[in-house]
Amino acid sequence: MISKVKYNGNLRTEAHHLSSGKTIITDAPKDNEGKGEAFSPTDLVATALASCLLTIMGIVAKRSKLDILGTTAEVEKIMGSNPRRIKEIKIRILFKKSINIKDRDKLERAAKTCPVSMSLNSNLNEVIEFIYP
Repeated sequence: MISKVKYNGNLRTEAHHLSSGKTIITDAPKDNEGKGEAFSPTDLVATALASCLLTIMGIVAKRSKLDILGTTAEVEKIMGSNPRRIKEIKIRILFKKSINIKDRDKLERAAKTCPVSMSLNSNLNEVIEFIYP
């Protein structure tokens, strides 16, 4: 078991990561009867994709002795309807430091194989943009 999630009422949940003791609160979004005061479950899916991309690139960077410290991801989630679902996730990866072309290709290929991406429905459109200084 990795976590326990409790429904706290008012469309809010509290998820506890068992091995670290960390907690994440979710709230339904304003456009779906919630208050939008925390990540929604679908926000977490989009954010998990960005975190996974950065983590996989971090693994490759570590092995290749590349410095990607400070690299950030900007995440946009677009919802669809009938059924209500995530239709598209747009992620912009912004590198703080210059990376040569060969290493860029290595990082980008690795990012596109992240386990979260491989687990998402093939109907979900992922738009990943890599921005270098």
